[in-house]
Amino acid sequence: MGETAENMKKERKRNRRRAWIFFALALLLGLLFVLNLQLGSVKIAPDEVFGILLSGKGDPAALQIVLQIRLPRALLAAVLGGALALAGFLLQTFFHNPIAGPYILGISSGAKMAVAFTLIVFLDAGVAASSLSLVLAAFAGSLLCMGFVLFLSRKLQGMSVLLIGGIMIGYICSALTDILVTFADDAEIVNLHSWSQGSFSGSDWRDAGVAFAVVFIAFFFTMLLSKPMGAYRLGEAYAKSMGVDTKAFRAALILLSSLLSACVTAFAGPISFVGIAVPYLVKRLLGTSDPIAVIPASFLGGGVFCLFCDLLARTLLAPAELNISTVTSVFGAPVVIFMLFRKKGGDHDL
Repeated sequence: MGETAENMKKERKRNRRRAWIFFALALLLGLLFVLNLQLGSVKIAPDEVFGILLSGKGDPAALQIVLQIRLPRALLAAVLGGALALAGFLLQTFFHNPIAGPYILGISSGAKMAVAFTLIVFLDAGVAASSLSLVLAAFAGSLLCMGFVLFLSRKLQGMSVLLIGGIMIGYICSALTDILVTFADDAEIVNLHSWSQGSFSGSDWRDAGVAFAVVFIAFFFTMLLSKPMGAYRLGEAYAKSMGVDTKAFRAALILLSSLLSACVTAFAGPISFVGIAVPYLVKRLLGTSDPIAVIPASFLGGGVFCLFCDLLARTLLAPAELNISTVTSVFGAPVVIFMLFRKKGGDHDL
């Protein structure tokens, strides 16, 4: 009886801690969102920002900057950051390895190659590529590279060898993308150089709307998979014993992770380390790997991480702008190195 009461007390304490973590992530997300609207090469006072958001009126220049430039960009950074963290968690679940991520496995590079090819074809034809066509192209590129990774996973023994294979696939796709961009004739293709390194610049409301719709649908279906995902993380045999159709489940993980990665790459280019670092940090904060808690927390954490990094990318050298991957690498790579040391030391619950 006493042991049961003690367990209930510990469970309540864990739940309170997780509730505070969710509250802190949501608060950070809101704070960083406002800072992204306020700060940049042109600084706008907080009261002016809130006035514009609430009334849609204000100084014409500030109105244009906030509503047409910074607001869709901040929304895109928050949504795509969450999508990238979610894609990383899905891939880590699929491969049973915390180092698996869309950037490391070359999936983002495959999406980048497909988007670059699509943009060049459309520009040569004198037609503007729609946001949806870019997402579909990136999705096809993601699935292509995921197919190669799955082929390698069957032929190669050991996750470390598979990761090296994924990195090589990423290099090949990046090289092909660089060749496409280098030999493109259209002057507008110059904008691809910034995008191919990862950037939220040039975001508009059309991009934000399409990204929000795609990511929301993927997030909804990911949450539906949270219970079978929890069983699958304990082993494929255990998942089967719990009635999980593992073939359909693995296919769903592939499609959802590819779709999320594709959406990020279509609008922002490849962004490094977010898909690995954020799920790991979230699991450490929550003290659990239970998908029902980690999925929404990873989404919030990814949004916080990308808003923070994009703010630094825009402000550190303003009016010049850093590539988003440059900043995410500075903060994400040390987390991955720390993960490797913890795993070597016997910490397998990453």
